[in-house]
Amino acid sequence: CSSLQSITIPNSVTSIGDDALGECSSLQSITIPNSVTSIGDGAFWRCLSLQSITIPNSVTSIGESAFNSCSSLQSITIPNSVTSIGDWAFDGCSSLQSITIPNSVTSIGDNAFWECSSLQSITIPNSVTSIGEGALGWCSSLQSITIPNSVTNIGERAFVRCSSLQSITIPNSVTSIG
Repeated sequence: CSSLQSITIPNSVTSIGDDALGECSSLQSITIPNSVTSIGDGAFWRCLSLQSITIPNSVTSIGESAFNSCSSLQSITIPNSVTSIGDWAFDGCSSLQSITIPNSVTSIGDNAFWECSSLQSITIPNSVTSIGEGALGWCSSLQSITIPNSVTNIGERAFVRCSSLQSITIPNSVTSIG
């Protein structure tokens, strides 16, 4: 639906399925109602014009590639209800400048923020125990990162090609670096 510019999702909807609005390249904004508990794999994949989105407190999971290649997405609010961020969830969100991961999230999926080239800051809470492979790879504007004491595993290529990264703090809790 390349010409679809807006959509209203009614309160009767409880989940946004896999690839539901994928490649709706003209979609600029969307409001997800509080009735939605899950955002499926590729739900907003390649929504190239999507600039902002608010995820309600009812959502507990963000699927794989949910916002993959949403290159105009500048901001996103992830609520405290979300426990997992899927693989490739925000891959290629090249306009995303900052993100705060809530205390409810326990794992950051593989390549979750891959090639978020405008990402300057990210807050990883103490609830996160695992940072996936390539999680922040190619985040070329990221200058510093602090990994909390809760993290035990950092995957392969987690910070590959982070050419602006000047400092990183790895706590004693980390037992494996890929």
